[in-house]
Amino acid sequence: MRKSGSKLSGKKFGAIMMAVAMTMGIAGCGAQEQENTPSSQAQQQTADAGENASGAEGTVYKVGICNYVDDASLNQIVENIQARLAEAGAENGVTFQVSLDNCNTDAAVMNQIISNFEADQVDLMVGVATPVAMAMQAATEETGTPVVFAAVSDPVGAGLVESLEAPGANVTGTSDYLDTTAIMNLIFAADPDADKIGLLYDLGQDASTGAIASAKKYLDDKGIAYVEHTGTTNDEVLLAAQAFVSDGVDAIFTPTDNTIMTAELSIYETLADAKIPHYTGADSFALNGAFLGYGVDYANLGRETADMIVDVLVNGADPSVTAVKTFDNGTATVNTETCAAVGFDFETIKTSFAPYCTKVQEIKTAESFQ
Repeated sequence: MRKSGSKLSGKKFGAIMMAVAMTMGIAGCGAQEQENTPSSQAQQQTADAGENASGAEGTVYKVGICNYVDDASLNQIVENIQARLAEAGAENGVTFQVSLDNCNTDAAVMNQIISNFEADQVDLMVGVATPVAMAMQAATEETGTPVVFAAVSDPVGAGLVESLEAPGANVTGTSDYLDTTAIMNLIFAADPDADKIGLLYDLGQDASTGAIASAKKYLDDKGIAYVEHTGTTNDEVLLAAQAFVSDGVDAIFTPTDNTIMTAELSIYETLADAKIPHYTGADSFALNGAFLGYGVDYANLGRETADMIVDVLVNGADPSVTAVKTFDNGTATVNTETCAAVGFDFETIKTSFAPYCTKVQEIKTAESFQ
């Protein structure tokens, strides 16, 4: 494991860290002169652990985090990874020096960010969402740099790991696997007479492939009609939402799809005005106006991802035999403003959903998660 320093005096360590910070600042400014470079989204942050009991700073670990896109779900994960690493650093008497960047779905920028991490000799990379994790996996095959991914819906299907129990290489992490049947049950708990369901997703999102297939099977088995519309940009997603209104669907389902998540603020009013509830695979959709988000607590997922990072770097855990972490998909988050707009009473909905959820919680559009 590469280590950036150890047992330095307070004065000498401070001088070194100031020099490193100045160097990073200069590098960032230089990169901004080029078009479409990673530094246009970069945030260089240091989660500093402070002094240990003996009064001397401990080991410094360099962690490179690449986020796939700027959206509520993934941002929530990143924020909680950073917060938990800061706590864990203090607990273990070490420092996690975090380099954070966002490729905003641009594959070329993503690959450059990963190359920069390798050039900086980070001790571990964190890939937030499937495309980033897969790119990191490919880039580290020869170097063996550990990779911990976050929010990969189907790590086995994507080819990231051999199995959830034994990943088999230098890659492990956390999965936001979605129980599609549970969401389908909620749709019909709220509206037993629903007879046409919309399926809204991005064809290019790996997270949507299995979930949409499961939704179709569920609806086919029940003899319920469904209509599909897809989109890869905000404008296309808005057109898809308008098409669902014309189709007269009773409800719309979207899995943990980052494209639709990013566009939710653009479509939720269109759907609410048409009295169409939007059922989605993450609580952050509800934050952005969707009627319901069901599934993983992304704040907790971020903290659990950080604990896996700590286990690998501090405790020497081997990613190849460190099981992928999965979560109970039992929390339904209802946007109470949208709930009223589509014509539902929240207390009635809460009662109807209770048999299918471990918890029903409420939120309002653009309200911070508690």
